[in-house]
Amino acid sequence: MADGLNIRKDGELDLLSLGALVHRLDPGIIPFRKATECKIHVSGGEFNVAANLADCFEMRTAIASAMSDYPIGDLIAERVRAMGVKPIYKHFKHNGVSGPNMATVYSDQGHGVRPPVVFYNRSNEAAGLLKPGDFDWKAIFSKGVRWAHSGGIFAALSPTTAPLAAEFMAEAKAAGAMTSFDLNFREKLWKIHGGEERAVETIATIVKNVDVLVGNEEDLQKGLGIPGPDVHSKSKLDPSVFFAMIDNVLKKHPHVKVVATTLREVHSTNRHSWSAVAWVNGKTYQAPTAELDVVDRVGGGDGFAAGFIYGLLSGESPEEAIKLGWAHGALLTTFPGDTTMAKVADVRAFAKGGSARIQR
Repeated sequence: MADGLNIRKDGELDLLSLGALVHRLDPGIIPFRKATECKIHVSGGEFNVAANLADCFEMRTAIASAMSDYPIGDLIAERVRAMGVKPIYKHFKHNGVSGPNMATVYSDQGHGVRPPVVFYNRSNEAAGLLKPGDFDWKAIFSKGVRWAHSGGIFAALSPTTAPLAAEFMAEAKAAGAMTSFDLNFREKLWKIHGGEERAVETIATIVKNVDVLVGNEEDLQKGLGIPGPDVHSKSKLDPSVFFAMIDNVLKKHPHVKVVATTLREVHSTNRHSWSAVAWVNGKTYQAPTAELDVVDRVGGGDGFAAGFIYGLLSGESPEEAIKLGWAHGALLTTFPGDTTMAKVADVRAFAKGGSARIQR
């Protein structure tokens, strides 16, 4: 048992995620205003965790989401199957003109001094139409789910998605699953649904049934409405600011057992220093620091969450779990796209302090 976390040993699913599925158009290092072609990545903050756990860590995972029946939906559904994630969809019929749509994320990779730029087309998004009562949670959880995961991106999509996420977490807790929520605070998404004040009220309804929070200082401040601490760190890799906020998190949400985040110092778009920290039942843990040569940074945080959750589900110590999350997140930044291309042996080798020497 990972440091007093009461994680059930059995269940049909190791992890069930609730979230939106999106497709990301990626013109590489060309900004969109000059782009002539793009790659298509299938993504979603909550889906990425399920996909990484299934594909890299060989765990049994599922995604509860919306699916619009048109060619973009078919493309996304095919990638979900390819990653080994079981689909639990509420289907919507696309009218051939205005939707409901599968959301589009646009993001170029940037290069050197030029940062990546991310923007969205989430108009009439199928996932935003999801509401409480759309999924038969009793039936889904009756077969045994060890861990339930959702996040702040899904909660921000519409007035009905946060109540659905709150319903999901309550049902998961009642069924004996561990619950995690990645705060993933996205200013642009909350701005159109009432801003920070509504974000804090909304997220509180979800977090009251959450065991594990993933988020950095900004996520904790803006998503939970917790004031920043008095300490100011000189480096983004200094965990003291993050740890100084834990007391305030616990004052507001005393039931939370774990708070974890990545630490990233961006020297240039392609050069990051990377670490991770966790607070687990009163003790603090920190991963080593790696210097990353980044190919595509999108999905690194979800890569961390997946490796960390894998460690805890596998009964590893919190110290080992944080290293597995850190290692997987680091490897994820070396692949194009949002989801993993690593194998569990690669992650374990890197977590032990492996090197980039050629494997012959």
